[in-house]
Amino acid sequence: MLKLSIYRDSSMAKPTSNSLKKNSGTSGGLPKLVPTTAESAHKTATFNKLYRSVMIKHFGDINQAGKRMELMFAKPEVETPSGLKASAVSTRAFKGSSFKAILPKLYTSPFEIIFCPDTKQSMYCQILFGLIQRNEVVMIGSIFASTVVRNIKFLENNWKELCSNIKTGQISEWITDSGCRNAASLILKPNPELADLIEDVCSCKSWEGIIRKLWPKTKYIGTVCTGAMLQYTAELEFYCGGLPLVSGFYACSEGAIGINLEPLCKPSDVSYTFLPNMVYYEFLSIKEDCDTDSQNQVQLNAMSHHEDTGPVDLVNVKLGQCYEVLVTSSMGLYRYKVGDIIKVTGFHNNTPQFQFVGRQNVALGVDMERTSEADILKAVAEAKALLDPLGLILTEYTSYGDTSSTPGHYVIFWEIKPKEGNNNNNNGKELDPKVMEECCSKMEDSLHFTYRMYRKENMIAALEIRVVKQGTFESLLDYFVSKGASLSQYKTPICIKSKEALNILDSRVIAKFFSPRTPTQDN
Repeated sequence: MLKLSIYRDSSMAKPTSNSLKKNSGTSGGLPKLVPTTAESAHKTATFNKLYRSVMIKHFGDINQAGKRMELMFAKPEVETPSGLKASAVSTRAFKGSSFKAILPKLYTSPFEIIFCPDTKQSMYCQILFGLIQRNEVVMIGSIFASTVVRNIKFLENNWKELCSNIKTGQISEWITDSGCRNAASLILKPNPELADLIEDVCSCKSWEGIIRKLWPKTKYIGTVCTGAMLQYTAELEFYCGGLPLVSGFYACSEGAIGINLEPLCKPSDVSYTFLPNMVYYEFLSIKEDCDTDSQNQVQLNAMSHHEDTGPVDLVNVKLGQCYEVLVTSSMGLYRYKVGDIIKVTGFHNNTPQFQFVGRQNVALGVDMERTSEADILKAVAEAKALLDPLGLILTEYTSYGDTSSTPGHYVIFWEIKPKEGNNNNNNGKELDPKVMEECCSKMEDSLHFTYRMYRKENMIAALEIRVVKQGTFESLLDYFVSKGASLSQYKTPICIKSKEALNILDSRVIAKFFSPRTPTQDN
């Protein structure tokens, strides 16, 4: 019988081809290199055709209807010691000859802006070009929901300057990248009427439905909203004015794995259907089954494997069971641990369908307990509902286990903003301490039995919520991008491991709250 010790995880895989992909590194560690071949590129093209056919079925052929305002950010290639070129997965796609051919016709952003090395200048210009072509935009999106939200926040802070550029036909002087300036010169002409229209929309008291107001022909928002991205759905729904949030596919640097055959379903209900012709799948069974709560959010009760079983083939997975995904691919990966935990939710014909649960290597722990990414996601979802009566919305969060004192405790960083208006000067004064303390208690009540038992026995101290200034998570993103992460692939870490990232968060804390009681034991 095969032992777990021989399975190669992502840190052991070695490049075996003529080029390399680099993952984001924000899910649970440093960026890793993944080999790629001509055959893997062909499979990606096959996946794109399958995905497009599903979208045409539900939305028609948007390629014939207008343009996509997809927010895309490329990172420069790096050269490995062996002389191979390595780049982010998204960057490889953007550099492809087929993508370059369709870019001017189907997308609002030109090549020069996507490859601008300054992400702020690139973001500004992509939004500017999207506004100028607002009547042609039929789809808005990015790879991850966090990127869409960040761009809307950027627009919220810079719409006056953007309107001034459109009105005068001159781009701001701080846009110094030659590619951006040259591209802008081809499209930016004085248009006071359009500037006034955008100004009227953006100057309203509430930005609820702002996407539909600015881009009236948009059919849907295309972005991953499942897993760790669920935290952004409430804010996206606020901004999009009823437009569908479409999580169309599940993919990773190791390959395209699943497709959503029901793109109009709610993000919390999304199940992906495995694509068995992309890679060869095997699965390591998780010791405890997954439970799905009343809000359709998946919770892992344990993250350990069955020690007495080997890998399970795709045709032998069981409904309701959780597994860690292994892939063997034409890129030279053999039983490669992707690090993702999935739950089998059903079957399309005979093909298994699944929900993404979380990352195997992402967990909090300050004693003997282990708290999964899904546990944290569920607890935050329960607690943030208490902000509604205050007119506040939770925009971002992350966590870490503080063991600097005994006993240790969980720290959850929250970035909060008002639902109404464009107030970017949140200083924490409007936060009701009793409500915030109740948020702490609500999170603890929602965590797993082991955590609650350890809290009752004083083996874990009270959970703490630290509220940070608005814009803090943008600074966190900037830090990870500076370390090599691609903005297109960036995901806010659910659990912070980097000391530098933790320092960024701690330096911007404006209020601290602790749970005033031990959690309940009856759930």
